[in-house]
Amino acid sequence: MTTQAKICGLSTQESVRAAIDNGAKYVGFVFYARSPRNVSIENAAKLANVAGSDAIKVGVFVNPDDELLTNVLKEVDLDVIQLHGNEPIERVQYIKKRFDKKVMKAISISMVGDISRAREYESKVDMLLFDAKPPTDLEGALPGGNGLSFDWNLIAGNEWRVPWMLSGGLNETNVAEAIKISDADIVDASSGLETDPGRKDNNKIVSFMDIVKKA
Repeated sequence: MTTQAKICGLSTQESVRAAIDNGAKYVGFVFYARSPRNVSIENAAKLANVAGSDAIKVGVFVNPDDELLTNVLKEVDLDVIQLHGNEPIERVQYIKKRFDKKVMKAISISMVGDISRAREYESKVDMLLFDAKPPTDLEGALPGGNGLSFDWNLIAGNEWRVPWMLSGGLNETNVAEAIKISDADIVDASSGLETDPGRKDNNKIVSFMDIVKKA
């Protein structure tokens, strides 16, 4: 099976097209004010229109309230809501039912015990995403997009009821090894494909996708 990819934190029409034209199945738009990849609803609507039906459009949220979700979904044609905060299971289920969208839950990983948290969610969501848990002493740490990786062996060999993505510090230099160790069917890259925080390098997107397609 060919490994699929999500390019996340996109903010320009050119980077959306670079991702899709080079084979990305998923494109991600961040709606979190603290992130350098945060996009306005107006811009996200334009980016989603550029993607059209050529890719699955994912909105990334961190502990969102109903108002934010309503405002975004009213203007932006998203296919999946990615919850990247510490949303409890009850909140995840509510969002899935209330907004009638597929939901992907991000799980922060740093030790084997974190896998059990993912097990609690897997029957309640449509997809899972495994990301690196930022260390407590990391200044300005974000829920995701810190450019950090975790030990991919922690998730190797696990079977899941739903599709899952591997995230966390992936770039063109390490994604082949990450796929080999974790056996991920879908990889997710964001900060590793940037020249500056929030600014994608289209050449890096091309290189990343070339490697993923060969993995």
